[in-house]
Amino acid sequence: MENGKMINRLQGSMPKIGIRPVIDGRRGGIRESLEDVTMEMAVTVASFLSEHLKHANGLPVECVIADTCIGGVAEAAQAAEKFARSGVGVTITVTPSWCYPTETMDTDPHLPKAIWGFNGTERPGAVYLAAALSAHNQKGLPAFSIYGKDVQDMGDTSIPEDVQVKLLQFAKAGLAVATMRGKSYLSMGSVSMGIAGCIVDESFFQQYLGMRNEYVDMSEFIRRMERGIYDAAEYEKALAWTKENCRIGADVNPPHLTRTEAQKQGDWETVVKMTLIARDMMIGNPKLAELGFGEEALGRNALAAGFQGQRAWTDHFPNGDFMEAILTSSFDWNGIREPFMLATENDTLNGITMLFGHLLTDAAQIFADVRTYWSPDAVKRVTGYELTGRAESGIIHLINSGPAALDGTGRQKKNGQPAMKPFWEITEDEVQQCLEATKWCPAVDFFRGGGYSTDFTTCEGMPVTMARINLIKGLGPVLQLAEGYTVELPDDVHDILDARSNPTWPTTWFVPNLTGEGAFKDVYAVMNHWGSNHGALSYGHIGSDLITLASMLRIPVCMHNVAEERIFRPSTWTAFGVMETAGADFRACANFGPLYR
Repeated sequence: MENGKMINRLQGSMPKIGIRPVIDGRRGGIRESLEDVTMEMAVTVASFLSEHLKHANGLPVECVIADTCIGGVAEAAQAAEKFARSGVGVTITVTPSWCYPTETMDTDPHLPKAIWGFNGTERPGAVYLAAALSAHNQKGLPAFSIYGKDVQDMGDTSIPEDVQVKLLQFAKAGLAVATMRGKSYLSMGSVSMGIAGCIVDESFFQQYLGMRNEYVDMSEFIRRMERGIYDAAEYEKALAWTKENCRIGADVNPPHLTRTEAQKQGDWETVVKMTLIARDMMIGNPKLAELGFGEEALGRNALAAGFQGQRAWTDHFPNGDFMEAILTSSFDWNGIREPFMLATENDTLNGITMLFGHLLTDAAQIFADVRTYWSPDAVKRVTGYELTGRAESGIIHLINSGPAALDGTGRQKKNGQPAMKPFWEITEDEVQQCLEATKWCPAVDFFRGGGYSTDFTTCEGMPVTMARINLIKGLGPVLQLAEGYTVELPDDVHDILDARSNPTWPTTWFVPNLTGEGAFKDVYAVMNHWGSNHGALSYGHIGSDLITLASMLRIPVCMHNVAEERIFRPSTWTAFGVMETAGADFRACANFGPLYR
């Protein structure tokens, strides 16, 4: 785990994109005239995607092109065989001409698929596109339609900008689907304080995500700590780094609950060990095999995980806030690296929502309580301050009960503005700024076992998307999301409002973009329509990407503020109600059912 190194830390190769050049199979002049231009189209798309996409672990995205143009079922089968051997997880069919749809289509039901039908008049690529989509829809194999708005000349090898947008949006979401398949979600503990999102619904993971579930009791942390099942050398390195870089914040506990200095030092030692152990349980650690712990060295192949903590653990042991905050950040004592997706309180549904955001943005995610809506009147009554600017209609207080990724401080920069970036774009200076913006406060009284909480305030001006998956009896999973911005308040105003919840926890003041209608009529309505006490925050306005991903998995979106022209779903969704797209999404998802049923 070297500084900045791009590695695949899980079992299984990274999924590839399969490019299918489809052609009119009639010999004697027609196919021959199209061979070069069709294959060149495939090569151009493959080069474009490989140049512009990376996996969330920083590794390059590879494209696999069929060995020949596909003019019929035999060549379609040859391409499918090559793709299976090569680890293709998503396919894009390209053609500039008419072809025979049912004879050339990709029929694998588990591979997200798109078709780019060239908009040209010399050969009817657009006609093939329409016919092929009709065939996919009739066979129950939803496919995404990519069709440029402007006519191109035959032989034009450029990719129009609108086509580029759809290629990238489809491919990134498709790779997310393929990356999750076969991986694990690791529950460390069980249900925290009766929060329903902690209840592991195996049918959701298996049928919708293609993931398996792994379970470890929290006593495994005690066993590994007491028996030395961790890398002792790395532990010493981590503890030294922690003491050097983690600033101590205020201890707000009353005297009779304040821990002694010796207890606090012991807490640091415990929470650092917990961090190593949680990571090792997720992805394994070959160092453990050298110590004689071969089984533990393998890990659980966990792409995401959650830690119950409250209250079975935190009533007696130091809390998991340091562990959760450091693992979900893009750096630690080993340097800059891919963040881990680790859910507070083992909220599995928020953990998976974080995973969605990470796979789409490549960056860290903020786990947060959707704690309070502060109206302008309430803020003025309590503080005397009148909200202005983006905050003038009210704010939502996102504040996790102890931890959040340090990337969430907003001290990283893109074009001079606060951001959360893929780890390979983060500088050492930005790491230090994130650390300096964070204080570690002794845990408050209801964490009876001690520990440290992450205290920071997110910088103003980050475009962000808050999202959440909820499970509904009789309906299944639904996704809700809200695009908006982070804002800041004057320090004295922030302190008054923050102290009413807890001054030792990380705060993000969030303002959603309003539409004036429905759930986005005003800020209060957004809070009032939110389906859980938790939400995951991603950098950027990625609502359209989340909607695309959800449609691939057949998860309907019950609430969003994404403009209609940005929404990209399989073409057959229009058959379920083009005049009423929200309801059509529900009907389409119900009709096709989960991807892996």
